[in-house]
Amino acid sequence: MVFGRERIEYKTPDQVRLMRRAGLVVADTLAAVRAAALPGLTTADLDAVAAKTIKDAGATPSFLGYQGFPAVICTSVNDEVIHGIPGSRVLATGDLVSIDCGAIIEGWHGDSAISFVLGTDGALDHKLPDDELVAAGADLADIGLVRATEAAMWAGIAALASAKRLNAVGEAVEAAVEMAGKFSGAEYGIVEDYVGHGIGSAMHQPPDVHNYRTSGSGPKLRSGMCLAIEPMITRGESETRVLEDDWTVVTVDGSRAAHWEHSTAVMEDGIVVLTAVDSGAERLGVFGVEPVALDRA
Repeated sequence: MVFGRERIEYKTPDQVRLMRRAGLVVADTLAAVRAAALPGLTTADLDAVAAKTIKDAGATPSFLGYQGFPAVICTSVNDEVIHGIPGSRVLATGDLVSIDCGAIIEGWHGDSAISFVLGTDGALDHKLPDDELVAAGADLADIGLVRATEAAMWAGIAALASAKRLNAVGEAVEAAVEMAGKFSGAEYGIVEDYVGHGIGSAMHQPPDVHNYRTSGSGPKLRSGMCLAIEPMITRGESETRVLEDDWTVVTVDGSRAAHWEHSTAVMEDGIVVLTAVDSGAERLGVFGVEPVALDRA
């Protein structure tokens, strides 16, 4: 069903279940890429892991061939914000890596992104104690950025559970970023050139999902709306530019960036995070939100 001035696509419960299947493929793929990431590997090596994981699951990559994009995942490193093309770049200890992935099941999309700092033995769990992270080669300022960006994403997702209008997501994201900056003493920038989006039978659909406060209220939230919430936060200014490959987006000031994303569905009786293995239960529980339990498709 498609209604509204922006032609928002509202999904049936069965369609949401198919999107959940696609979302779990994305979750498994991101987990596999994260587990494989090591200093000395190339970003193309990570793309090969993603390609195999998606193929073995019987799914199709969303990104490969999308408007000419030449790879299965986006691999954005350090000052690269989004849309980095996997290739010959060799990963090193201390790199801040963002991986964006999409997959399709029976015509329905899932889309999610993670960020991590690469330690001497692989991707670091940013929940570890700071002394362990430093010993493994991490810059704590990068760890703080990863933590702040993920927390902002979950704040935005949690806002969907009680909000009436979409602008509540951007308000919650910006407030979370401000809180993280105040707590750590860091100056974070919220990228405004790129935003979240609707998702469903196409990877990118209306409406836009801002990661910052806006003057408008946005469309009314209603059952069947599926949204990709994806803040992109920097350790400096928010301005970006696109490299000569016409894809890779970098910060103008050279500051490092992090990117987190989950696809989320608004249902009659609540929300569900389609690309989280636990449907978002652990992180949403902090906000007093219990995700909807979906039946199997």
